[in-house]
Amino acid sequence: MTNEAPKARKKLHLVQLIPNFMTIAALCAGLTAVRFAVDGRFGFAVALIIVAAVLDGLDGRMARLLKSQSDMGAELDSLCDLVNFGVAPALITYLWAFQGMRSEGWIACLVYAVACLLRLARFNISNRQPDNDSNSFQGVPSPAGALLALLPIFLSNALDSGRPFAIWAVAIWMVIVGALMVGRFRTPSFKRATVYAENVSFVILAFVGLVAALLTYPWTTLVLVDATYLTAIAYNLLRKPSAQRPVDD
Repeated sequence: MTNEAPKARKKLHLVQLIPNFMTIAALCAGLTAVRFAVDGRFGFAVALIIVAAVLDGLDGRMARLLKSQSDMGAELDSLCDLVNFGVAPALITYLWAFQGMRSEGWIACLVYAVACLLRLARFNISNRQPDNDSNSFQGVPSPAGALLALLPIFLSNALDSGRPFAIWAVAIWMVIVGALMVGRFRTPSFKRATVYAENVSFVILAFVGLVAALLTYPWTTLVLVDATYLTAIAYNLLRKPSAQRPVDD
């Protein structure tokens, strides 16, 4: 009988857990957004979805920077994305717009949430492919889909009413956004966007201007951001297809 040596226990620096902390914080933001929507505080709900989107954009980059990527972190990120950008926007929109047409509105929200689920499942599969690239997305990524789904709320508040209007149009829009997420067309990706070093100052100034606009005119700025993104999608669809194969995020 031989005595096997115990396996060495792997140690992690606490700083390497920061990406997972950010992912969990994003989940907390998404769930709290639903709570605010239940209370009728839709401005706070939208703000927390944006916070979740920002954290989602940073946690993966932080993991690569700290060399702390793991299968656990990848699964956490995907599951949290479903809640933050699939379930939460659907519930927020339902509570905001569809109290007068509960059945039809709920169907639209279900279509959107399931489309987000399918989008993330497709991403998980494609992300395991060795030839996966990130020069472009295939379909609208889930964080962008959430911001597009909330466009009626942005537009309503930008017009100073804050109340839902054209409820049928809101329901149709939710279904359209769901279709955009599961679509096979290319959408722009900024993961590998580069700028010349001498233009960094202009990029920083543009970022400051965007933040200032969000703080001063949040609803109008969000409408313009969505409109700009939709314009970029339309441009990608209309221009000549390139030889580059589109991939998921």
